[in-house]
Amino acid sequence: MLPFRVVDRVKFIVERQLVKGAGFQLLVVGLFIGLISLIGGMLVVPQGGEFEDAGSAIWWAFLRLTDPGYLGDDVGTWQRVVSTLLTVSGYVVFMGTLVAILTRWLIAKMEDLERGLTPVTLKNHVVVLGWTAQTPPLVAELFGSSGRMQRFLEKHDAQKLRLVVLSEEASAGQVHELINEPGVGRRAREVIFRSGTAIQPEALHRVACLDAAAVIVPSQVQDAGSLLTSDVGTVKALLSIAAEARHLHAQLPFVVAEIQDMRKLSVIERAYPGSVEVVAGDATISRLMVQNVLHPNLSEVYNELLTAGAGNEIFVRGGETAEGLTLGELASQRPNAIVLGLLQPAADNRWNVNLVAPSDTVVQRDDRIVLLARDYEHTGPDPKAEPLARIDRTAGVKPAPAVSGKHRVLVLGWNRRVTSLAAEFSSYSNRDFELDLVSAIPLEERQREIARYGIDLDTIKGRLLEADYMVEEDLRKLNPASYQTVILLSSDRIGSGEEADARAMVGYLQLEDILSESPDRPQVIMELSDPDNRHLLYGHKSEMLISPMILSHVLAQVALRRELRTVLDELFTEGGAEIQFRDPHDYPLPASTDFRLLEKIVAGRGEIALGVFRAAPDERGRHLVMNPPRKQYLDLQEGDRLLVMCHN
Repeated sequence: MLPFRVVDRVKFIVERQLVKGAGFQLLVVGLFIGLISLIGGMLVVPQGGEFEDAGSAIWWAFLRLTDPGYLGDDVGTWQRVVSTLLTVSGYVVFMGTLVAILTRWLIAKMEDLERGLTPVTLKNHVVVLGWTAQTPPLVAELFGSSGRMQRFLEKHDAQKLRLVVLSEEASAGQVHELINEPGVGRRAREVIFRSGTAIQPEALHRVACLDAAAVIVPSQVQDAGSLLTSDVGTVKALLSIAAEARHLHAQLPFVVAEIQDMRKLSVIERAYPGSVEVVAGDATISRLMVQNVLHPNLSEVYNELLTAGAGNEIFVRGGETAEGLTLGELASQRPNAIVLGLLQPAADNRWNVNLVAPSDTVVQRDDRIVLLARDYEHTGPDPKAEPLARIDRTAGVKPAPAVSGKHRVLVLGWNRRVTSLAAEFSSYSNRDFELDLVSAIPLEERQREIARYGIDLDTIKGRLLEADYMVEEDLRKLNPASYQTVILLSSDRIGSGEEADARAMVGYLQLEDILSESPDRPQVIMELSDPDNRHLLYGHKSEMLISPMILSHVLAQVALRRELRTVLDELFTEGGAEIQFRDPHDYPLPASTDFRLLEKIVAGRGEIALGVFRAAPDERGRHLVMNPPRKQYLDLQEGDRLLVMCHN
């Protein structure tokens, strides 16, 4: 073996020092400065003259190396030559290299600060573990919930909302995205970003996870075919939080976690021993879709209730605010809200849902009151408002199961929600569904996913068909006009939400061309993944559902008031209370009716009036008028329908 050359050894040693960081680089440069000063001093010592000893000569050389201003003071040709060489070396080593090292170190430090690697020193803040398509609307929901947020802050003895987002790579681009999000704008600067993942203990420390008032864990999107599903990531995040709390002997924070497969609920409860609310993302969207199939145009109702912006929301208030009052008395004192019912405590920290309860039901201190209102302030007593006359509502009689004919549903596209969608259709045992699932993905792959979820397609007469709805001939062969409902799904097999939505919207426009040739038009429901696309198809005839916006609303509002999840589960699942459309001719309404009179007549059947669905849209393209002023005359027209809450 050939021996290493001395030069190579020196170069290797220098390299190993330089890669250790700015401190070692400065040390190496300092050694070079000392070495050059030593050599320069030794070169002029033999000249004698002004140098009394070697130390004076070395100091002379160091001054020429670090300050070019001394160059004109030198006398003698040799001294000037050495001085010039030292000055040139000073420009290269002392000024150039030193400034370069310091500049690079400063830039690296600024980049580290921008990436958010410094731990936050906050308490009672809100932490969002992950940056997904749901995060911007989630932030908008938290900023927009003024009244509910105020109560949340008072509960945790905080003055202001402090929001920390943990992203795999925090960047200025995410801040810019938040600035462009409706409902956030300039408040994006109030959001604190930190880099890392929820499964890293140092990242959890970085966002002060254990000191948070609430931790929100949205479901992360995984590549198709990945062995690491989104639910696995959620469970690992909860395990990491629990392990960090055990290590530091700290109390576990309240967590709102999104999962896709509700069969993992027991795993979540085992993984996280603290206070946790689980939101089933896929199941929630699937429930809303099936409810929309059963009650066409219901999408406009939950787009108002479950998205940010103007309109009504569902609020939950503590029973201590109306202890001892009946629901009828409470409703008369809330002229701008609609009292929907109660949550009553049950065993194991659970709730009995009692929506559409009789008006003589007495509110207990431990109950929770469920109301519909435009603003949180409307859910409390208003001493300036004139009390309403009391309305008596008896217990509603559950109607006999409706006998309906065959309902054919065509599902175009494929994503991870198809299995939960099929499961939701099969839960309606009193309905006769026929479900055709169409996708360009090979049948074998889809059959494996269906079988893995434990779905028996025979119960809903389901068929897996292989076709590409983007190909006009394939779409025509399906004969979409022969179905009662067509559902267009946004694919999760495509690189981004924008690309998936682009495919879905082009497919929808092509579907409209085919349906225009037929006198029979089915109900069309379209799912979108990117909230920015919600305005692109304004004025079209499809019912639109933006999954990230709805799930963001649910996650944000459950984090602020955890009992809300129980209410939403009741409203949008089979059985229990439901929101339905009714024909005005089914009620003894006079020719001129205001909303207060409508409430009284509907209450006579044990139902709650919520508003009116107009046959003709207004100037904003909206059909729904929910919770109008009590004295407003409804002026019902042919084709208008009443919106009520009743027992299914």
